[in-house]
Amino acid sequence: MWAWLIRATDWPRWYPNASNVALEGGGADLAAGVRFRWRTFSASLRSVVAEFEPPSRLAWSARGFGVDVYHAWLLSPTDSGCHIVTEESQYGALARLDHALRPHRMERGHQLWLDNLRARVLEGGAPP
Repeated sequence: MWAWLIRATDWPRWYPNASNVALEGGGADLAAGVRFRWRTFSASLRSVVAEFEPPSRLAWSARGFGVDVYHAWLLSPTDSGCHIVTEESQYGALARLDHALRPHRMERGHQLWLDNLRARVLEGGAPP
């Protein structure tokens, strides 16, 4: 699961809400301090990995026009696989406007991310 989550450049292949993911300096995988640019929820963001504790904790901060974001992932092993908690905080005028106009868009998008991540893992193997 961890390998699929940190392979940021592959997110657009299985999570339709991510596009144009590019890590500064090249590469495909997130790591501590890695900076990356991408597009999600109609916003172009500049992100930096703020927390990186394999295989249990990943978080990044992000900035874009009218929005500041902090997104965290917590992974805990269970007897049947893995429990994931993901949480995001957003600030800024664009974030407030988006929430007012589409109040559950973020929750649905993040649920899709979780569902598709689960599907990747169940298909077996590591990312290419």
